[in-house]
Amino acid sequence: MLLDNKMTISADSIIDRLYLKTQISKWRALAVLFAIIALLIAVQSASPKKSLGNDYIARITIDGIIGDNQKLYDLISDVEEDKKAKAVIIWLDTPGGSAVGGEEIYLRLRKLSEKKPVVAVMRSISASAGYMIALGTDQIFARAGTITGSIGVLIETAEVTELAEKLGIKPISIKSSPLKASPSPFEKSTPEAEKVIKDMIMNFYNHFVNITSERRKLPRETALLLADGRVYSGKQAVENKLIDAIGGEDEAKDWLIKNREISKKLDIMDVEIKEKEKLIDKILNSVVGNFWQKSGSGLDGLVALWHPELN
Repeated sequence: MLLDNKMTISADSIIDRLYLKTQISKWRALAVLFAIIALLIAVQSASPKKSLGNDYIARITIDGIIGDNQKLYDLISDVEEDKKAKAVIIWLDTPGGSAVGGEEIYLRLRKLSEKKPVVAVMRSISASAGYMIALGTDQIFARAGTITGSIGVLIETAEVTELAEKLGIKPISIKSSPLKASPSPFEKSTPEAEKVIKDMIMNFYNHFVNITSERRKLPRETALLLADGRVYSGKQAVENKLIDAIGGEDEAKDWLIKNREISKKLDIMDVEIKEKEKLIDKILNSVVGNFWQKSGSGLDGLVALWHPELN
């Protein structure tokens, strides 16, 4: 009796089908695994890293240009409320940035220090708004070669009226009063406009000096002399009582153990909020970041930022 050709299945066909089923099962398993990993990453990204049930010393890293960062403020508040975090080390590597950002972090660190000890560890640079942040802690350490200080405030702008004129461009500005939107790159600066801006700068500068005087227990006259905008090495900063001691994270932990009765058995753990970033955003941020590093800070408003002049 002959079988119909359509009903005939060769051994090779059976093997191929079994192989395909096996491959499909593998891909399904991988898909489930990737979904689980993605879920874990999402949960981890939404909250700070914390020790699993153990007491610890929290390390908060503040680096790069300081801006007005609500997520960082929330992170500091989370650490403040975390009963497992027995102390905090603020790891600083920043030239400064937004005056408001620096002041906000300073105030939040002062509030944090009411509940648990906070120590600043300066790395390569912690100047301007970065120094203001350090003033919010209970003890400040830096390396001998750390760049710090640069106590001061500035607003940077440019005037392009002559360039516009050469290009045949005539800017028109209609405003309610002469000082509205001054300084503007599209109109020549006036003594009145410069005085208004200078008064505002000096108002916040005096606030910065007062914070320095109060937190470092310096006579205001001494703080004022030190706050002429210059930078100091870590060693110079110690000599001028702008910081407490030369050291790093080990010295900071020793200080916590000896002066704040923190257990030497506690581990130092990073607390941070990781944000998911799309590939296109990474590319744009990289390009824009490099541009601003070369052309300026990219910050609006009052700025407490140190950077060497680029020729």
